[in-house]
Order: sequence, then C-alpha cells, then structure tokens
Amino acid sequence: MSKSIFKTLIVIALIIPKVSLADEGMWLPMFINKLNYAEMQGKGLKLTPEEIYNVNNSSLKDAIVRLGRGFCSGEMISKEGLFLTNHHCGYNVIQENSTTEHDYLTNGFWAMSKEEELPAGFSVSYLVHMVDVSTKINSELNESMSEEERANKVNELKQAIIEENIKNDENGYEYEIKGFFKGNEFYMLVYNTFNDVRLVGAPPSSIGKFGGDTDNWMWPRQTGDFTLFRVYADIDNKPANFSKENIPYKPKHHLPISMKGVEKGDYAMIFGYPGSTDRYLTSYGVKLAIDQDQPARVKIRRKKLDLYEEGQAKSDKIRIQYAAKHAQVSNYWKYFIGQTRGLKRLNVYEKKKQQEIEFMEWVSKDDGRKQKYKDVMNMYEKAYSIFNNVELASTYWTEAIYGTEIIAFGFPYLGLEKALLAVENSKKEDEATQQKVKEALEKQIERLKEGAKNHFKDYNADIDLKVMAAMFELYDMNLPENQKPKQFNDLVKKYKKDYNKIAETVFSKSFFTSEDKVISFLENPSAKVLDKDMSFQIAKDFLIFYYTVIPAFSSEAEDLKEKADRLYVAGLREMNTNKSYYPDANSTMRFTYGNILDYSPQDAVHYNYFTTLKGVIEKEDPNNSDYTVPQKLKDLYYAKDYGQYAAKNGEIYTCFISNNDITGGNSGSGVINANGELIGTAFDGNWEAMSGDIAFESDLQRTISVDIRYTLFIIDKFAGAKHLIDEMDLVFEKIEATEVTESKK
Repeated sequence: MSKSIFKTLIVIALIIPKVSLADEGMWLPMFINKLNYAEMQGKGLKLTPEEIYNVNNSSLKDAIVRLGRGFCSGEMISKEGLFLTNHHCGYNVIQENSTTEHDYLTNGFWAMSKEEELPAGFSVSYLVHMVDVSTKINSELNESMSEEERANKVNELKQAIIEENIKNDENGYEYEIKGFFKGNEFYMLVYNTFNDVRLVGAPPSSIGKFGGDTDNWMWPRQTGDFTLFRVYADIDNKPANFSKENIPYKPKHHLPISMKGVEKGDYAMIFGYPGSTDRYLTSYGVKLAIDQDQPARVKIRRKKLDLYEEGQAKSDKIRIQYAAKHAQVSNYWKYFIGQTRGLKRLNVYEKKKQQEIEFMEWVSKDDGRKQKYKDVMNMYEKAYSIFNNVELASTYWTEAIYGTEIIAFGFPYLGLEKALLAVENSKKEDEATQQKVKEALEKQIERLKEGAKNHFKDYNADIDLKVMAAMFELYDMNLPENQKPKQFNDLVKKYKKDYNKIAETVFSKSFFTSEDKVISFLENPSAKVLDKDMSFQIAKDFLIFYYTVIPAFSSEAEDLKEKADRLYVAGLREMNTNKSYYPDANSTMRFTYGNILDYSPQDAVHYNYFTTLKGVIEKEDPNNSDYTVPQKLKDLYYAKDYGQYAAKNGEIYTCFISNNDITGGNSGSGVINANGELIGTAFDGNWEAMSGDIAFESDLQRTISVDIRYTLFIIDKFAGAKHLIDEMDLVFEKIEATEVTESKK
C-alpha cells in the first residue's frame, strides 16, 4: 500500500463529529471569520479575526513557525528571533551535539551569548498566506478519469500554478499546494523559509524529559518539555544560509508572555502544524488497524527497544548515540498500545459502522445521490478485502526491515549503482555526455560520504547486528512465504532459521559496518564490488520486491479507496449542510480553541487541571532514570526561591491541561490566551483519549502543556540565563486600584 496512510508511522483517525464542538477541530486560519469567530468570542476570545490571521498586516499567525517540513511547531517569543518549542523537538539537535565530554542531554545546554549558539541543522518556515485554488484544479477534472489519470492531472495543474507564482515572485517564497477533504478541495500555501537556525538553550533531560517513558502520554505530568532556538537572517532580514555575518531575525510578530497564569475555564487556543489525521476513515480501516497493523508495530518496536536498552547500558557513548533513536521508537510504541486500547474501549468501530449505515440510507432516498454515491461502500469493501491480505507485509517492511539500520543505510546505494553503470555505458557517448554523467556521479559520492559521516556518528554495529537477527526472525515467522522476497526465503532455508548466524554472516560480508570501510569504497567505487556486498544485496532484494510485487497486490485497492474517500467525504458534507467541517491534518497551519479544564477519566477518579513542582519532588526516585531530579532544582524548591514565576498560591505550576484538539506535529505549539499572550507550550495528549487521532472524545480529550512560568523559572533561576528572559515581553496581571488599597491595609 505505497500511498496508504498505513504505510506511514502516523496512525489513523476517524469519526465525523455529530456537532461542531469548540474544543474539537483543527481549523484553517483563513476561514476563521466565516466558521469560528463567533464561537471563539463566546468562549472568551478578546482578539479580532484580523489580529489572528491577516495577509497584509502583522497578526498572530506570523509568530507561529513550522520546524522543517512539519515535524514540530514553535512560537516566536522575542523581537530577536528567539522561538520556543519542545525539548523532544530539539532532542536530535541536543543529542547530535552531545559527547561524553559535553553531555548536553544529561547536563543541558545554555548559550550565554549569541556567539555560543549552535547550528541546529533544520529550517523553519512562516506562513505568508493561503490561497484557495480548488476551482482552478477541479474545473479540469472529471469523474470519467481513472485515479491514475486524475492524480497525474492534479500534479500537472499544481505544478503549473506554482510555476506561475514563482515567476511573479520577488521574495523567494516557497509554494506548496495540498489537497483537503480527501481531494475535494485544494489550497496553495506560501511560506517564507529560513535555513539558519541555532540552538540557544535546553534543560537537562531530567527536566525536559522528566517522567520518561513511564509518564509518556500520561496525566498528571510535571515535564519541562521545552527548548529554545533562534532564527537568523541576512542584513536585510531575509532568509540566508548559515553565516557568521547573519543577524537575529526580526519577526513580523512575537507573542507577549502572560505571567498571570491559568485557571479552570480560561480560554485557550493552540496554533501549529498538526501532522496527520484521518477522521473520515471507515470502519474497515479501524478494524484493520486494531486487528493487524497496531499489534504488529507494538511487538516489533518493543523488541527493538529491548535491544537498544541492552546496548545503551554498556557505556555513556552508546547511551548518547542511541538516545534519539530510542525516543523515536518508544514514543509511538506506547502510542499504539494506548490507541488500540482506546478504540476498543470507546467502541469506535461500532460507531463508525452506524454512521456508514446512516449515510447509505440517506443516499437511497434520492436518485441523484444514488447515481453518485451508491457504490461507495462496495468500493471500500473490495479495497479492504485486498488490504487485509497485505497489511502485515507492509507493516513488517516499514517497521522491521526498513527499521534495521544497515539495510536502510544501503538503500541510497542503489542510486550509486545506477550512476556507476551510467558512467560505464556513457563511454560510447560523446565527451560532453561522458563529462555530465561523471559529474553527476561525483556529486552523488560526495552526498554519500556526508551521509556516512552522519550515520556512523550514532551507530553501533553490535546493536544493529542483534536488531537484524531479531527483526529477521519476526519478519519470517509472521508473514506467508509469498509475501517475502524469494532471496530472503532462500537465505533462511540455507541457514536453517538460525537468524543470529544470518546476521553475523551479513555483517562479516558487508563494508556498511564502519565509516572507514564505506569511505574506502567510495574513494574507488565499483558496481561489481557493491553488488557483491551482502547487506546491499539484501537491501536491493527487499526494495525491488516491495516496489514491484506488493504494489501489484494493492494498486487497484488504493485506487478504489481513494475514489471512495473522495466521494464519501463529499457526501457527508452534502448530507449535513448545517455543520462546519474541518479537513484532516496534513502538516498545514491549523488552530484549535477551547478551555483549561480538569477531567474525570473513570468512576471515583478526578484529575486537577494543573500540576506543581511539588509533584516533581514527590516522584523523585534516584534508582529510576525517569524520575531523577537535579540537586539545584531541589534546592530551589526547598528554599521556595521562585522569584516572579510562582502562582498566586505560592506554588510553581509545571503543567496544565486543556480540551484542545492536537496531534503529532503540534508538539511545541504555543498555547495562547484570550488576549493573544503565551501561557504554555503543548507537548502531549492523555492516555485515556489515545484514540484521539481517530475519535475525538470531548469529555476525555486533553492536551498537556508546559506552563510558561515553569519554562521561565528554569531559564532564569535554574540555568541562570536571565539575559534570555530580558528579551521577552512579560505581561503581568493588572491590579485594580481597590486591590492596591486592600493590600496596603
């Protein structure tokens, strides 16, 4: 299922809301006035629509940043280019800059001057504006097209629109057109992208990752999940590649920071770049996820985590090398467990099935509707009858095989092999052609050399060998023979299912096990030598198999599902014209609004809406790395040395919860109050609502955020980096004259 959502590591989502709730929905900001503003005002919003989203003037949207292509979100908090995101969003950068001598993961990192800030290695983008291009594209499409013809035409039209805009653009903006509502609508997004981003500050993992895997996706939580970066620009405040000559970027807008704090019922909205949901998925997809996909992912990831942890325990070097990899695997290992549990507990399959019955009943009552929609469920049934047979092959391919580092590392070398053969074949061509082919090869070799440097910095062959053996065993034992490459089946038979022996043989017959061997090969590359490398042979066998054999099983099913999705979503919106619908998340800017709220997950259990530093001290366990507490933080707690960051009750609030609607990609998003001031940074969801990407439950769904005052407390009192606080605009609660009089008494 090469195009299917099941091929990604992001999970499914579903359930169209029966009513539009203020706390549910990932809304497009360009439609705020049309769809949401009155309801937002009713919840307490004080800003105008133009102060939130404005194309011509500075607005709140201009303070929101997309990290990379949307792996996380962030918010500008100073006029000097400083922005805030999550600790786990900056984790790779912190890890990559950590060594045993400078262990920033353990000790934290704080640049005490701009000269000490470290290159981050990713870009950030600001949304300039959005444009509806649905009419331009849809007018060129018709239902007689096959799905392949339709997709090709859409891509052709997208490219033409983008090229037209680039031709008339003097600002160097980036243009992107994405489909919404399952391909029924199309919007162009215009971005201003900056490549010079630098790490400014990060707390130690004992603060930024407090609670670790144990508390992940849980409430109550006391995690200081934040990191600070800075955006740099050229002298004209325009994007530029990294240079010491660059200066801090001056954003069109940055968020003032509320020192008032949060109380139950307060208005809260979140702006960011949610990654992926599928809330229009049918019951067929829910069943596939519960029965096949998610249990397999949990099993594979748990085995990999066990092997990572075994290796990491051997030395600080390996612990640092595999810290980011472990975090990436672990995060969604637990997520899949919770989501499967939530889907079953909330009877999501049954609810979705009932919705489909109601849809078909509506279709049957009108000849025009029958003409358009009568085959929708039949298409789904046929598509999923195919998917059900190949889903495990897809899951084991992405999680087990591609998840083995030495194999994944070998995939780009298929391009090298092709380039080497091209050079050989070009000897019959003219000199200019030969030179062109040779230059292309040289560029590819340089890219591979740089890739090898990055790869081996955080690679341990002993761990990877054990992972390969374990993954090969899981892969072999859980798939039918016709869904595995013949070469793999032959290898297993040859070694009589001794997976450790297979892995040992592969590693002994591959130069992909060390940087020195790889660089040595790249200095004098040969297609013949490459093709004899056992690891490369396996990578090649798998890649060819999964891009020829498996798609042959599912391409028809993909086409059926895509057409059914488009018609089903169009039909649902037509059936419920009085409802406001929001499109699935797709790494484009969205906002969600609601309130700061507590909740009761089950009988006799109630959770407050905030946690405090006291909870950190209560959870301390020196024998558990998830709950170690820095001595300085304990000293500050016992001395009650909280400065201006304490709440009215004298406590330091660490985290709070709200009923906002977020998903992966929203990590690092700013939580903003009714006045447009920053009150926190979103970083997680709660365990009881792990089906949230699939079915939003308004009574249970909560977003977990770091209280901004805890962030500032750590920066100032713990790290001693008050110069960063001085950059920010802090907004203190206004004290009425009567309160001043009473306080004097």
